[in-house]
Amino acid sequence: MTLEGHRVLITGGGTGVGADMALAFAAAGAEVICSGRRAGPLEAVAAQSPAIRAIPADVTDEASVAALFEAAGPVDIVVANAGAAESAPFAKTSLERWNRMLAVNLTGAFLTLRAGLAQMDGWGRLIAVASTAGLKGYEYVAPYAAAKHGVVGMIRSVALEVARREITANALCPGFLDTEMTSQSIANIVSKTGMSEAEARAALTKHNPQGRLIRPAEVSAAALWLCGPGSEGINGQAVAIAGGEV
Repeated sequence: MTLEGHRVLITGGGTGVGADMALAFAAAGAEVICSGRRAGPLEAVAAQSPAIRAIPADVTDEASVAALFEAAGPVDIVVANAGAAESAPFAKTSLERWNRMLAVNLTGAFLTLRAGLAQMDGWGRLIAVASTAGLKGYEYVAPYAAAKHGVVGMIRSVALEVARREITANALCPGFLDTEMTSQSIANIVSKTGMSEAEARAALTKHNPQGRLIRPAEVSAAALWLCGPGSEGINGQAVAIAGGEV
């Protein structure tokens, strides 16, 4: 499959799934705009391919998102991947933490996809990287799960609005990923529970019937599939990439 002639914008592109996607789309022939809050990681990704351009932006800020799309130029594939996770018991979750999780995980996806759709003329793909937390609940991450459920609901609504155009909107819902974010979660479990790192990792991998963490490349492959021939009828879906979970 080739994506030559297409320009893709990926938020949260400096690390983890976003960085892997940027390189995968570039390898498939697309021009890639890699965005995130920190310039350093973005530039490190862009240095790996002449097809990748780094543009820092904050997806929680409407003006920053508008400036991002202005600098990027017309794009026909938009991947709202930026996200963050924090954990705390629900009864001890502050309003500040709640608002922070919704801002980056839900409002950020809204601002990104809204700006992307507004400038699409003809064929297009809107992809949100959600989570299995958008399909079920997990303890200690109620704000994150609420935000990801919101992303899935938003995608299903947008999909109906674009159904008669050459545009599709879908969500990818990976389980626990082998990324920096999961490493941070493991470290948090170790510090708060006294578990060993191996025990903490096992506590996360148990959710996957395959007994492992999901590789970023698996999410990238699914995103490429949604942009390839034969994907036209895939619209409004929340695709779990979780080894059989959910």
